[in-house]
Amino acid sequence: MYRMEIETINTLVSGEMYSADLRTKLLLNQNKPAIININIGTTFKGAIDDMDSIVQALEYCGYSNDKYYIHCDDALYGLIVSFIKHPIGSISVSGHKFLGCPIPFGIQMTRKSNVNSLSKTEYIASADMTISGSRNGLAPIFLWYSLSMKGHVGLWQDSKMCIENAQYLKDQLLKEGISVMLNEFSTTVVFGRPCDHKFISRWKLCYLSGMAHIVVTSGITREIIDSFLKDLMQERKK
Repeated sequence: MYRMEIETINTLVSGEMYSADLRTKLLLNQNKPAIININIGTTFKGAIDDMDSIVQALEYCGYSNDKYYIHCDDALYGLIVSFIKHPIGSISVSGHKFLGCPIPFGIQMTRKSNVNSLSKTEYIASADMTISGSRNGLAPIFLWYSLSMKGHVGLWQDSKMCIENAQYLKDQLLKEGISVMLNEFSTTVVFGRPCDHKFISRWKLCYLSGMAHIVVTSGITREIIDSFLKDLMQERKK
C-alpha cells in the first residue's frame, strides 16, 4: 500500500523475532533507515518479541536513534504487558480484545514529533492521518468507559487473573501428557490439535496444522477451563 521495500524476519519456534536474522538483514541494508514492526503477542502463538535484543541489533549495525523507527503491535496484550521504556515510535492497541468493547476497533498512540506533517481534511476542519479521513466517534467513548470503570487496579487484577489462568491451563494439559507451549507474559496457550472436528467446532478452537490455541481472556474462568479439560480428556479417550 505504501510502496515501501519490506524485509521478512525469521522467527524462533516460540514465534518471536529471530534477532540474529534481523541483524543480518540490517547489515545488508545499512544504507537505508529501518522501520521495524514488533509484536507484543503474535496472532497464533502469543509470542512477545524481545525488545532488548532488537535494540541491541540496531546498535550493533550502527543505527542511531534518528535512523530507525519501532512500532509495537500490541493489539491484545497492550493492557497486560508493562509499558516499554525503550525508544519506540508508536504502539497500537485493540479495544475489543482484552477490554471486550462491543465493536472491533483499535487505537494508535505515537509521539507528537511524528505527526507534525498530518494532512488537513477540509470537510472536518481537522488534522487527520487515517486513509479515509474518517473515524468512528463512538469507539473512543467505549474505550473511555471501559478504562474508567476498571481503573488501573481493575486492569491489573484482570491481567493477573488472565496470566494465572493461562498458566493453570498449561499445567493441567501437561499433567495429561499433552504437548503445550506458553510464552512468558502471554495468555495464549498452544497445544496439540485435537483430532475430532466436532470437538474443535464445539469449543471454537483456532488451529493451524497440528496446533490449536486458546486465548485466555477475563471471560475464561477456571470453571470454563475445567469443563474444557474434562471434555478434552473424554475426546482423547475415544
